[in-house]
Amino acid sequence: MLNTLLHLYQTHTLLVFIVFLALLFDFLNGFHDAANAIATVVVTKTLTPLQAVLVAGLGNFIGYFAFGVAVAKTIGKGVVDISSVVSPEAKLLILLAAVAGAILWNIATWLLGLPTSSSHALIGGLIGAGIAGVGTQVVLLGGVLKIVAFIIIAPVLGLGFAFIFTIITIRFCWGFHPKSTTKAFKWLQLASTVFFSVGHGTNDAQKTMGIIALALFAGGVTNSFELKEWVVVSCYIAISLGTMMGGWRIVKTMGTRITRIQPMEGFCSSTAAAIVLLVTSHVGIPVSTTHVIAGSIMGVGTAEGAANVRWVTARKIVWAWFLTIPLTALCAALVFKTIGFFQ
Repeated sequence: MLNTLLHLYQTHTLLVFIVFLALLFDFLNGFHDAANAIATVVVTKTLTPLQAVLVAGLGNFIGYFAFGVAVAKTIGKGVVDISSVVSPEAKLLILLAAVAGAILWNIATWLLGLPTSSSHALIGGLIGAGIAGVGTQVVLLGGVLKIVAFIIIAPVLGLGFAFIFTIITIRFCWGFHPKSTTKAFKWLQLASTVFFSVGHGTNDAQKTMGIIALALFAGGVTNSFELKEWVVVSCYIAISLGTMMGGWRIVKTMGTRITRIQPMEGFCSSTAAAIVLLVTSHVGIPVSTTHVIAGSIMGVGTAEGAANVRWVTARKIVWAWFLTIPLTALCAALVFKTIGFFQ
């Protein structure tokens, strides 16, 4: 009896720690990705940095009222299958290592000022910890390949939408006085920032929901993979608070080092990115907000002339995109092995 109680205590303690870490990851996701939503609106001086992060944080939370949880289900059931692991503690340790690996990657890339994907860091963490704990058979290849494919597809969609949207906008504004269009686009850019932030919160908060729901199931708290209301609300709150804290190191890269951003460019890039995020959220594809907005900014620059895009910076960002999953997988695997060493 005593052993059973001790076992339950250890399992529940581990579960609580994983939920805490998952919400910390969600907070850091918002902190890390705040630049995606606010870079253009800050660089164009439409809003001050403080105003921008408050608006973006509010936009993140609006996603709670607007959209479903298809992305959360993809993360929880479409990346790895840990059902073959008999012990609840072993399942929870895999999830613990996955989230810890993703957090380490987020902190490292934030310190370097690299706009990488928190979403793919979490996916890489799941893959690495799962393989370290069970083996390659744990990976659901079909789901992973679909997610990996969107490393290319998502920014290309952002680039394409932004390119077309910019061309249409330039032609529509032809003949208007530059001062009048700049003033109008500052207001439009504010609306597009909120629109993008809603898409960011909708897609990214759901990824943490998937992890927590999977942990609750693995720990025996729920009988199946289900999303409790408190999980949904807490994830939206965590990402909103993270966004409000802001990730200032990445703002400079996103807002100045890819292409020159003015209010019109900011409006076109944010609107195009928001459309991609909301469509992919609706169909349950966990894409990277970082990839989408970076692709959109490149699309705006390309529409105004390919020479306007700083392709050297763009190339570095793309390399970081492709390295995120394998390097985060390695981080998570090392965390899992380290935990195992001390057990």
